[in-house]
Amino acid sequence: MMFDNMLTDNAKSLLDLCRSKKIQIVTAESCTGGLISALLTSVAGSSDVFERGFATYTNEAKSACLGVPRDLIEQHGAVSAVVATAMAKGALNHSDGQLSVSVTGVAGPGGGTAAKPVGLVFIGSCLKGREPVVQKHLFDGDRDTVRVQSVQSAMDLMLNQAQTY
Repeated sequence: MMFDNMLTDNAKSLLDLCRSKKIQIVTAESCTGGLISALLTSVAGSSDVFERGFATYTNEAKSACLGVPRDLIEQHGAVSAVVATAMAKGALNHSDGQLSVSVTGVAGPGGGTAAKPVGLVFIGSCLKGREPVVQKHLFDGDRDTVRVQSVQSAMDLMLNQAQTY
C-alpha cells in the first residue's frame, strides 16, 4: 500500500524519535483495521521500533486480545473514550511496547446513530507507567477519508506522547 508523503514523513519522524528514546510502539486498531501498523512498517528499518499491532475489529477481539472488559463495552459501546483507554492500556499489557495507540470509531458509510454518528472516532495513547490520553474526533468524509484522518491524528498523538518520554 502506498501512503501519501505527509503520512510517510510523519511515520519516519515518529520512528526516528522513538528509536532515539528506545521506545517500542504497539497499536490496537479497530476502525483503521491495521492501517497505522501498515504505515509504520512501510518505512524501512521500522522493525527496531514497531513491536506489534493488534487489529481488534470485533468486541470479542477487543476482550480476548487486549483484555477490554466485556461489561465496559456493553455499558459504553465499543466506540467510546473508555474503550479507547482500555484498548491503549491493554495493548501495553499484552506486549513489550512502551508506547501504544488505540483507535475505535464509526468509519461508515453505515453503522452511525444520532449519538454516535459516522466519523466519530476515539484515539487513545499510553506511555508505559503513565495515564492514557484520549482524543475525541468527528471527521467528515467517506469511509476512506475518515480512516486516513484517524491514522493522521493517531500519528500526531503518538508523536506528542513520545516527545514527553
